[in-house]
Amino acid sequence: MKMASLMILIPVAFSLAGTALAVAIPAGRAGAANAGPHGFSEILYAFSSQSNNNGSAFAGVNSNTPFYNLAGAVCMLIGRYWLAIPALAIAGSLATKKRIPAGAGTLATHTPLFVFWLIGVVLIVGALSFIPALALGPIVEHLLMGQGAQF
Repeated sequence: MKMASLMILIPVAFSLAGTALAVAIPAGRAGAANAGPHGFSEILYAFSSQSNNNGSAFAGVNSNTPFYNLAGAVCMLIGRYWLAIPALAIAGSLATKKRIPAGAGTLATHTPLFVFWLIGVVLIVGALSFIPALALGPIVEHLLMGQGAQF
């Protein structure tokens, strides 16, 4: 469970830490073409993408600067290669376990209950990881767009 938790938390931690660093220093803020919440969204997307093995960025962020090249490289390196350590630890742990027959307390993986719990855990972990950051960027931007609308 510790290794599975690390596999979930490493990309999230580095995407949020990279975003926090970029908005905290002038070199990071200078890369965003837009100010305010949209600029934050550009930076958040860039680091989330780099930490999760893609490396793309919004069209508005200038990621070809020394800061973004170095910070993005660190996020991509950690997001791609440091996840191999917990994955290999999980594989080694599973390889050494003895096979135990299913009992009364076993949660079968072919039932709707397992699917429900799996989807629930994925949604809760994803929400707890990114909704606070999304509240600073896309949600605020959407609310600001509504201020100019005529009702």
